[in-house]
Amino acid sequence: MTRHFLRDDDLTQAEQSAILDLAARMKGDRWGEKPLAGPQTVAVIFDKSSTRTRVSFHVGISDLGGSPLVITTANSQLGGKETPSDTARVLERMVSAIVWRTYAQAGLEEMAAGTRVPVVNALSDDFHPCQLLADLLTIREHRGTLAGQTVAFVGDGACNMAHSYLLAGATAGMHVRVAAPAAFSPDPRVVADAERRAAETGGSVLVVTDPVAAVAGADVVVTDTWVSMGKEDEKQARLDTFAGYRVDDELMGHAADDAVFMHCLPADRGFEVTAEVIDGPRSIIWDEAENRLHAQKALLAWLLATNATGGPATATASVSASIATAATSPTA
Repeated sequence: MTRHFLRDDDLTQAEQSAILDLAARMKGDRWGEKPLAGPQTVAVIFDKSSTRTRVSFHVGISDLGGSPLVITTANSQLGGKETPSDTARVLERMVSAIVWRTYAQAGLEEMAAGTRVPVVNALSDDFHPCQLLADLLTIREHRGTLAGQTVAFVGDGACNMAHSYLLAGATAGMHVRVAAPAAFSPDPRVVADAERRAAETGGSVLVVTDPVAAVAGADVVVTDTWVSMGKEDEKQARLDTFAGYRVDDELMGHAADDAVFMHCLPADRGFEVTAEVIDGPRSIIWDEAENRLHAQKALLAWLLATNATGGPATATASVSASIATAATSPTA
């Protein structure tokens, strides 16, 4: 059965940790692993505009010895005449993996169903799991560990970032708190899935409406734009609703003294976060942005190695050895 990465809890705690260990090693030796040598091709499909996702996957695939094939719905049949499943059945005969930045999670699930090569969710309306791998790598670099850390997400709890923090954080054994207006609470099904995972890993999940309650004593404070792509017509109403959820120096004052601030970018300074916070000494957003590259390289290498016997994707022995080493190393 082909392994895909469509949502954060597609990985177990041990698998997540192994990928992060591999990412750290790849960051230290950027061109040392070439599992896509050939070069093998990875299809990277964009339904939405992108900066960090486009650059990090393009550069990362090249770093791994491969060839990135960037496709948009404007220059393909996907989203028009052809279904995701038909597109995948064509691509799987020519590429080693498919990466898709899209809207509906259902489209990714349809593409992955029965596909022989790994499908990676580069962002959907429901989840942003590649961003969370980068975020977890960054937290681990600055905090030392993941398990037991408290992370507070403040703002739109119904967005893909909040959902992914719930699932990925719970998988890592973290204590995840989400503060959002009641009308913008996370999907109850995602919360339930996160609670089940937290029960296995020693983490916890808390959803509140009070941002101070969420941030109190937190090790990591996170926010995201209040007006995501496709929500522009709701801008003023959203700005009014979320006005009390801005991350500023006063709110950060309730976090732990050594707490760090994160944002997946792009940021609207003065709205979800003040310039003093995002550009201040607690902010680690540039490390976070860079780590998209390293985390996604490790993810692709892990998927290639894991699926090596089930499809055309192959992995070098050195990557397989790195993964095996990572899997037996102490978890974060």
